[in-house]
Amino acid sequence: MKEQFKLSFENLLNKLLLWFDSVIVNLPNIILAILVFLLTIYLSRKLSSKGTQLLSKHVKQGSIQSLIGSAISIFVLVLGFILTLGILNLDQALNSLIAGAGVVGLAVGLAVQGTLSNTFSGISLSVKSDINVGDFVETNGFAGTVQAINLRDTKIRTVDNNLVVIPNNSISNSPYKNYSLTSDLRVVIETGVGYDSDLSSVEKITKEVLSEAFPYRKEDIEFYYTSFGDSAINFQVRFWIQATEKFALTRAKSKAIVLLKNQYDKASINIPYPIRTILSS
Repeated sequence: MKEQFKLSFENLLNKLLLWFDSVIVNLPNIILAILVFLLTIYLSRKLSSKGTQLLSKHVKQGSIQSLIGSAISIFVLVLGFILTLGILNLDQALNSLIAGAGVVGLAVGLAVQGTLSNTFSGISLSVKSDINVGDFVETNGFAGTVQAINLRDTKIRTVDNNLVVIPNNSISNSPYKNYSLTSDLRVVIETGVGYDSDLSSVEKITKEVLSEAFPYRKEDIEFYYTSFGDSAINFQVRFWIQATEKFALTRAKSKAIVLLKNQYDKASINIPYPIRTILSS
């Protein structure tokens, strides 16, 4: 028993001596690896901070900035870790680690496929200038002001003050209309006047009223008679306003209808309503 214990102790001592010799032989590589990894940590923080500052000029959402900054930091750390293992001549461990990471990455990617799709769509929406926070947009059957663009979804405040949360992937894969990309909106009004009306006077009065109430691009006001109706001669008038919100069209149309009706009444211009005669047998 005593001899066996002595033999085991000698084997342990020899093992420790071999390890110590290995450490001494590889001491320059160990020191270099430590320095490289410390430099990697420093660079990851600096590059992440610098990248976030540059992104702030193009991406307004803090969550997107944080995600991309963290991705930069992780990427630099992974490169530094791989370089450190290479300096320590741990190629076999490095190969095993890369193979294992590939399998785990594939499994995780399949499990969170939907989440990743929404995340990448959120990054794309934040980087592009097609949709920004504060814009009035219409998409997926909802219209309202964009409140936030997050990693997974976009929040839209509708005109009835409801908050709608739409997955980013749904917005990226569907048509959307952004009323804030242009400040010029065209308002269209269609109605008709009686057959006994002076059509030249109707056109003149209509253009005068609209050019005074909506002076923006007043030279582009368009007036067209479109058809002979059952009880009226129908016409269409189109004019422009400066606005970046869909419901500015509704407000402008309402204002124009009130002004035109008042002026038509003063000029004794009749806007007839359909009359149906029922004959009894």
